[in-house]
Amino acid sequence: MKALVIKVGGAFIGDKQAAANLLGVIKELQAARPVVLVHGGGPIVEEWMTALNLKTVKIDGLRVSTDEQMPYVVGALAGTANKDLVAQAIAANLVPVGLALTDGAMVKCTPMDKKYGAVGSAKAGDAKLLNLLLSQQFLPIVSSIGASSSGQLLNINADQAATAIAQLLHAELVLLSDVPGVLDADKQLIPELRPADINRLVEQNVIRDGMTVKVNAALEAAGDIGLPVIIASWKQPQALLGLAHEGSAGTRIYPS
Repeated sequence: MKALVIKVGGAFIGDKQAAANLLGVIKELQAARPVVLVHGGGPIVEEWMTALNLKTVKIDGLRVSTDEQMPYVVGALAGTANKDLVAQAIAANLVPVGLALTDGAMVKCTPMDKKYGAVGSAKAGDAKLLNLLLSQQFLPIVSSIGASSSGQLLNINADQAATAIAQLLHAELVLLSDVPGVLDADKQLIPELRPADINRLVEQNVIRDGMTVKVNAALEAAGDIGLPVIIASWKQPQALLGLAHEGSAGTRIYPS
C-alpha cells in the first residue's frame, strides 16, 4: 500500500479542535497505510514577525526570508509549529517524530534567487530515515525548514516540501486547506480533474482566485510525482477515511 503524504498549513495548526479531529483520522488511516504529515506555518511566522516589529515582504507570492529573520522563521516553523503538532499527535494516541527537511538527508535543498533571501527549492533525497520510521508505525511530522549543501538554513514552500517527500516515497499526496475540494458552478464537489478540465473551468471563471493557486500547485505536484494529487479540507477530515484503501476524497488532480 502506497504511503500517504498529507500537507497542512499554518491556519490549521492554530485550530486545536481541527488538529485533534485530523490527527484522529490519521490514526485510523495508519492502520491501513503509512502516513507522513508535512506542515507550513505562515500565520505563526506572521505572528512572530509582528511581535518583533519585523517587516514581511513577499515577491511572486514567496515570503522573503532575510538573514535577520531566519532564526525566527526557523523557530516558528521547526520549533513552535512542529512541536505543537507533535504534542497534539501525542494527545491523539499517535507516536510522532518531529522532523525538518534537514534530517536524514531526506530532501536536497538549494537556495533560490538571492532576491528571496534564505528561500530554497527542494528535491527528493534519501528515503532511508522515513522508511525506517514508517516501518515501525511512527508518524513523521515534518516542518518545511531545509538546509543547503553548504549548511545554510532555508525556508521551503510547504507544498514543494510535501511534493519532494511524496516523490521520495512514491506516495500519494494530499494538500489540505479550508475547502473540501474544487467545486463546480453549482457549488458541487468535482471528484476528479485533468489539465483540459482545469483550463476550461478557469476560462469559465469557475476556478478562480485562491482556488486557481491551489489547483495549479496540485497540478504541478502531480506532474512532478507522476501520480494524482488530492485537494481536500482539514475541516472535514472524515472524508479522508476513503483513502484508507486508496479510495477517493476531495478532488483528485491528474497530471495528464
